[in-house]
Amino acid sequence: MIVMTPQASEAQVAAVREKLAATGVHVLVMPGELTTAIGAIGDPERVGELGLEGMAGVDRVVPISRPYKLASSELAHHEPTRFEVEGHVVGGNETFTLIAGPCTVESSEQTLRVARAVRDAGASMLRGGAFKPRTSPFAFKGLGVPGLELLAEARAETGLPVVTEFLDTTHADAIAEYADVIQIGARNMQNYALLEVAGKLGKPVLLKRGLSSSLDELLQAADYILKEGNERVMLCERGIRTFETATRFTLDLGA
Repeated sequence: MIVMTPQASEAQVAAVREKLAATGVHVLVMPGELTTAIGAIGDPERVGELGLEGMAGVDRVVPISRPYKLASSELAHHEPTRFEVEGHVVGGNETFTLIAGPCTVESSEQTLRVARAVRDAGASMLRGGAFKPRTSPFAFKGLGVPGLELLAEARAETGLPVVTEFLDTTHADAIAEYADVIQIGARNMQNYALLEVAGKLGKPVLLKRGLSSSLDELLQAADYILKEGNERVMLCERGIRTFETATRFTLDLGA
């Protein structure tokens, strides 16, 4: 991370950005209240050879030690993520976001009934699965695009933004058309091609932690989305697989 001086001009920031970009690294400019920081994600040796410390306007160059880069608070001035989804604020310290709805969209009557119930209970968004990953190949896998249309119908009546799972890159256009928030399920947390496409769709992404994944792996998965220029990422603690047989997953409070 390159930290500019408080007096650094826009031209000096641009000069550093262009020099970094010429090496092929991913560059992220982050203006702050007092200073501007520039993240450089790529080969640290190549960045080190640029001699950035001697450039006009540069205060210091700080290596980011964590395996995840864009998701690191070191790169974000330690500020909590905060953004809006169709007028509903997510993140920050003053809001709590409740997302609720049916596991699977099955019918218009079911979807509207549940949508009204979660709206009346104070939910901020409606979740529902139109495309569902199933353990058994013989189980119901969702209605597909007709299910997305039912979610849009529920959104029109209740005003709740729609959260739905993105399961396959071939569904990208349909998901982008109907979803307000794209959900990446626990099974697909490390489906890196899917994460990259999700990052390019221009919608907030709800990323679930894989059932056997560490927190570092979750944050590195988030980096795949963030590097596509999408900074609106929500992390979901799905739970982990343990020897407990009473439930499918156990909430990892120790993490």
